[in-house]
Amino acid sequence: MRSLVLLFPLLVCGCGLTADAIAHQLVLPEAREIERREPDQLPPTPIPPTPAPRTVSQPGDVRDWELSLDEAIKISLVNANVVRVLGGLSASSSGRTIYDAAITNTTIDVEQSRFDPTFSQTHRGNRTESPVATSDPFNPATTRIGGLRIDDYRVETSLEKVDLWGGTSQLRWVEQPSRVADPFPGTFALNPQNRSFLEMSYTLPFLQGAGPAVNLAPVVIARIDTERSFFQYKDAVQEMVRSVVDGYWNLVQARTEVWARQNQFDLAETDFNITEARRKVGLADLGAYSQKKVALEQFRSSLLQAKANVLAREGALRNLLGLPPEDQRRIVPTSSPTTTSFRRDWEKLVKLAERHRPDVIELKLILEADNQRLLVAENQALPRLDGVATYRWNGLSGEAPNGQYLATNFGQFTDYTIGVNFSVPLGLRSARARVRQQQLLIARDRANLDQGLHTAIHTLAISVRELDTAYAQYEINKNLRAAALENLKYQLAQERTGRVIYLNVLQALQDWGNAVSSEALSLTTYNTALATLERNTGTILESHGLVFLEEQFGAAGPLGALHPDIYYPRSIRSTGKPNRYPGGKSPSEESFDLKKPTESRKESDVPLPLPRPIPPNDPK
Repeated sequence: MRSLVLLFPLLVCGCGLTADAIAHQLVLPEAREIERREPDQLPPTPIPPTPAPRTVSQPGDVRDWELSLDEAIKISLVNANVVRVLGGLSASSSGRTIYDAAITNTTIDVEQSRFDPTFSQTHRGNRTESPVATSDPFNPATTRIGGLRIDDYRVETSLEKVDLWGGTSQLRWVEQPSRVADPFPGTFALNPQNRSFLEMSYTLPFLQGAGPAVNLAPVVIARIDTERSFFQYKDAVQEMVRSVVDGYWNLVQARTEVWARQNQFDLAETDFNITEARRKVGLADLGAYSQKKVALEQFRSSLLQAKANVLAREGALRNLLGLPPEDQRRIVPTSSPTTTSFRRDWEKLVKLAERHRPDVIELKLILEADNQRLLVAENQALPRLDGVATYRWNGLSGEAPNGQYLATNFGQFTDYTIGVNFSVPLGLRSARARVRQQQLLIARDRANLDQGLHTAIHTLAISVRELDTAYAQYEINKNLRAAALENLKYQLAQERTGRVIYLNVLQALQDWGNAVSSEALSLTTYNTALATLERNTGTILESHGLVFLEEQFGAAGPLGALHPDIYYPRSIRSTGKPNRYPGGKSPSEESFDLKKPTESRKESDVPLPLPRPIPPNDPK
């Protein structure tokens, strides 16, 4: 036997191994080095086919893709397995996914499983043979070693369940047949024999752990955590929709700026070509030629930067929508920004924020969970007082030495127990400390809720001020653009007749381009501020006609193969038909009524004639 014990490690680990190798097989070695694999050893991730991105020097051969803001929002929601938010010229993950709430939802069933019945069965075979030294009854001077071998087999089957009141019910059945290897037959009255009993017991707490409210508190907390996860996801989706609105209007503004810079460049190029032609025939000096050459290159640089900004803004929008950097399509926005002034109702806005903002709702849910934990902590601070009751039916059967089979009748031998168990830690120091801790947590989280609402109100105030400023700035820039256009036309006419220097035209052209860009910027900022205000009231999804849809999937339920068609939450998606900004028949920038400075003008647009020059000797 000892040889088998020594050979067992060799049989398990294999022959031919060294002692050190055998030791490492039996006991895993310590991790004394950082083991790492080369990048090529890791499994590759499928990469979708993506063309090289467009640049200002390599625009590529692409087709226009007319895209409304409503369509952009819908695309972003379809591709939002991971919720993205805008950050400058890029988009990043918010850390929220469509699966978060469904994952948290599983904790509800985990907590409810405490009240599920538990079935258990154990089988155990035993052989007991202990050596005993005894004196020979026939020869007291002689001692001998003998033993009594007993073989028994124990089967225990039980069904246990915890109810909502904290009580534990148990039904237990035990059978234990046994046989004694009797060297002197007839020594035992029954051999073999079978002892069995059926037992019912119930334990009910009266203080600690008593009552449905305390026992269901973990389930309620799990439900609250699921709600929190949902509202955290909703908050991220709201920010994503606001980001799409922001990215869309940023692209519209960038395209409008390209139009303005292109027209600046075209006018400067026309003037430069005229001056260059006149210089060749001796009608223009080097100073005028050089000045217009510098202005032309400056406008060329501004145009290049504006085109690069369009590509960057389009790339940021593509990132938000979950699209590749390039797909041989140029996004052409077709939704027109609203020009209607927003009429605010401050009290209604504050009430909307208090009721609908996901972050405020989450703070309310945290308080609800704190109250449930306080309920549990206060209950755990009570003494333990349980009532116990047990009733047992005992049975015995077996074979007598004469071969007769004997057995008790059911209910012939019974036991019962009724009692009360009481225990309490003297002082209840730990339990009472947990109660105080939970009370302080409630006070802290209530202060956080007040601060959250305070922050929300101030955020609303900032949004209202920014909204009003953006619209007022838009009206000013609209008038500024009209004035800049008239000034540019006037300066062009005067410069071509030699009445003003080119510097005046250059300044007027710069002012006109900036005015066009500023008008577009202020109006798109106003529309973005509208979305930000809706975001800060927690109603941006409802404003765009979006709702949440729960997707489910089939999985094994509590009954397994007996009931396979069980469906559980898989994900939550935001869906619907956005109807706030439908698409138009022309690019969005054309809604600014863009007109080139050299286009034909109406009679009312023609500048007034120059006043008559005043003679130097005129006394007036």
